[in-house]
Amino acid sequence: MRNLCFVATAFFVTASLPCQGGPFSFPNGQAPRDVVIPAVVPVLFEAIKPGDAPLILRTTTLLNNVWFDAIAPYSDNAVGICSTIPRRPAAERNDTNRNIAIFYASLRMLDSLFPTQGEAWRAMLQGVGLDPLDQSMDLTTPVGVGNHAGLAVVGVREHDGMNQLGDEVNPSLRLRTDVGRPYWDYTGYKPKNTPYELRWPGRWQPAITDNGYGIFQVQQFITPQYAKVTPYSYNNPNQYRAPRPKASNPRNMVKYKQQADAVLLASANMTDRQKMIAELFDDKIRSLGFSALFVTVTQGMSLEQFVHYDFLTNLAAFDTGIAIWKEKRRHDAVRPYSAIRYLYGNSMVTAWGGPGKGTVNLPASQWRSYLPVADHPEYPSASAAFCAAHAQSSRLYLGSDNLGWSLPVPQGSSLIEPGHTPQAPLTISWNTWTEFEAECGMSRFWAGVHFPAAVPAGQAIGNEIANEAYDYLMGYITGNPN
Repeated sequence: MRNLCFVATAFFVTASLPCQGGPFSFPNGQAPRDVVIPAVVPVLFEAIKPGDAPLILRTTTLLNNVWFDAIAPYSDNAVGICSTIPRRPAAERNDTNRNIAIFYASLRMLDSLFPTQGEAWRAMLQGVGLDPLDQSMDLTTPVGVGNHAGLAVVGVREHDGMNQLGDEVNPSLRLRTDVGRPYWDYTGYKPKNTPYELRWPGRWQPAITDNGYGIFQVQQFITPQYAKVTPYSYNNPNQYRAPRPKASNPRNMVKYKQQADAVLLASANMTDRQKMIAELFDDKIRSLGFSALFVTVTQGMSLEQFVHYDFLTNLAAFDTGIAIWKEKRRHDAVRPYSAIRYLYGNSMVTAWGGPGKGTVNLPASQWRSYLPVADHPEYPSASAAFCAAHAQSSRLYLGSDNLGWSLPVPQGSSLIEPGHTPQAPLTISWNTWTEFEAECGMSRFWAGVHFPAAVPAGQAIGNEIANEAYDYLMGYITGNPN
């Protein structure tokens, strides 16, 4: 097994990526894990908030798609999803050619997703001795295979419904200020509530967020058009439905108050371990992405196995998100922070009091969740769904529930409570994917951003779609797509 390097972050240190010893080895290296991912992750952190899962998952899934299509011609059985490149002779089916094809396919996709970062992407290829200006489409060469596969996926997914280019239009909308703005909502979603008044206590209320230095912003539902994106593994997201969140209806006031009180109780009793788990799972790159990387390294996966497994887990979460976003929009459910302020106003409650303050008595109007309140409706939980899809797809591909992922957490390394939490070094670990899935879901409740019912509702959809994703991708891996 290859040695693991420690990737330091602001809040934990995790074994994630293989150590790089000298120049990249085309016969023995793994381009996605060794070069592409380390190059892309900093750009993702800069361009997208860690909690904005739709854009993160779309980026990682499309990258995996180009890797899959780029190496399919060098596989014994696999066929491309968006491309139909003839299979290369057995003598050419080696990791040198796979890696070259992956680099060029990645370049084409990254130029599409992050066009302003073109210099960085070209430097990535130059760093391993490849010519980023080589636009050959010769399918007898790995350069041509990679370019062709990358552009094929770009051609299919640039107009998948996410409005990447800002050219999606909705004739029913009178105002056309959205044209030309990438990822703009073309569906016309409008919240029932304003940030200043909760006229509909069962519906989502945009929060006013701040950076701590006088910059205040009103939330918008992030990419509500995600619900209209074309899935990979199923035809219609309407087949996946979560039961109505009856407790979020203020006409059911007993249940409405009970779920709000449950959140306050959890907030008051958060442990350091729960806080650090919540922070980890709020960041989909570090939780979903790094757990998958850990598995690929510890199980000694080949380059081809890495691509197949990583694509599966990303595809499962991405397709899950489409159905979840459809359900979030359908239910448009209130977040805990709005419900708690609505119920109790300036009355005193016992809860977490803010960074470094511990559990205090404070006016309900001043209560805040441990994690920043998400910029989309509450129900069902997207994070719980993503983790369920990730865990179930992993169980299916690996043929086991075993995980064995441990993360040392240095003292004071919290992003929310830097220098204060955890009060002593600790280790968080999951022996199984089932534990991983369960604590991911519960962390959203502990941290005050979801009511309890949102967690199993999200998990059920994530598990169901993961099964579909596995069957879908295995069809392409075996050369027998449905």
